[in-house]
Amino acid sequence: MGQILALDYGRARCGIAATDDLQLIASGLETVATAELLSFFQKYTKQNLVEILVVGLPTDLKGNLSEIEQDILKFINIFSNEFPAIKIDRLDERFTSKMASFFISQSGKNKKARQDKGLIDKMSATIILQNYLEKIKK
Repeated sequence: MGQILALDYGRARCGIAATDDLQLIASGLETVATAELLSFFQKYTKQNLVEILVVGLPTDLKGNLSEIEQDILKFINIFSNEFPAIKIDRLDERFTSKMASFFISQSGKNKKARQDKGLIDKMSATIILQNYLEKIKK
């Protein structure tokens, strides 16, 4: 059994989370500049077996897709060609950034850490992955 990764895609940087090899626990992994994302996955998949990549689906309260969805679809197309053995799944990512900010604030981190956008992105990816794990375990 391999890992499941989750991606909170952004124009500047992306948060990434991973499960353990038994796919039980979601943990924040990394925040990567979007321009370096494919390079990160190339290195990561050489050292780890990855079965699924869950990519956040950015929608508003009415269910409309966000503008960044076009960029995400381009990335998914490139990723699929580069890593054809890795299944790609999508999951609604509404409120993950707000939840991440809330969890970070409750963790006792100082104000500077709470405003670290990289930490928020990584935590958002972790929330996406945890929600995905709960969905597939049902």
